[in-house]
Amino acid sequence: MKSVLDHLAQGELEVTGRLVDASNATLYGQCSLDENLMAVIYKPVAGERPLWDFPDGNLAQREYAAYVISEMGKFHVVPPTVLREGPFGIGMVQQWIDIDESVDLAEFYRTDSSELRKMALFDAVINNTDRKIGHLLPISADRVLGCDHGVTFHEEDKLRTVLWQWADKPLSDSEIEQLTELESAIKNSTEELLALITENELKALLARINILIHEGTFPSPSDEWPAVPWPPF
Repeated sequence: MKSVLDHLAQGELEVTGRLVDASNATLYGQCSLDENLMAVIYKPVAGERPLWDFPDGNLAQREYAAYVISEMGKFHVVPPTVLREGPFGIGMVQQWIDIDESVDLAEFYRTDSSELRKMALFDAVINNTDRKIGHLLPISADRVLGCDHGVTFHEEDKLRTVLWQWADKPLSDSEIEQLTELESAIKNSTEELLALITENELKALLARINILIHEGTFPSPSDEWPAVPWPPF
């Protein structure tokens, strides 16, 4: 049986719909391989709107880079994602995640969930500028993934998130170890990452991880930019 990544990369991609609330082209579809169907989200580069504060690269590359860092850092908080050609050109293709509708996100995002804590640390690493409540994908209360990582990895600090419940709180020894291993893994994978983000963004990524390790705490909201994305949901 093919792996999920093989399925995403090799399957025949067919667009069947569009998420109309998205600001960039976000297409729903099916990826078929060996008579198996997988629901996917496809975001072609051709459907992106230019962003004045993210002049380099594209959303699709950063979405894929977020998946790479999630796996490299053993966060495992991003659904399986690939970069590939599709009906409208190269783009990001990601496995569609069916969420647990019984989880009330309006309440859940404020809790002390270990899954949300893991997401908060991941967002600090990738400098996520847009962690909205609706970008959380609870498979259950005990397993949460995240989506929409196109505005990440900026070389300037721009962290905007709804997950501030751990601000200034100490990182655990296991989290410090996790970040230390991630730092080493990134240094050994610079060529792969430089195909997705700029050299300055890569340097800033390593700098953020280094600061987290040596300060030993979660970041706190800044008074120099909005700390929560708008709208928050």
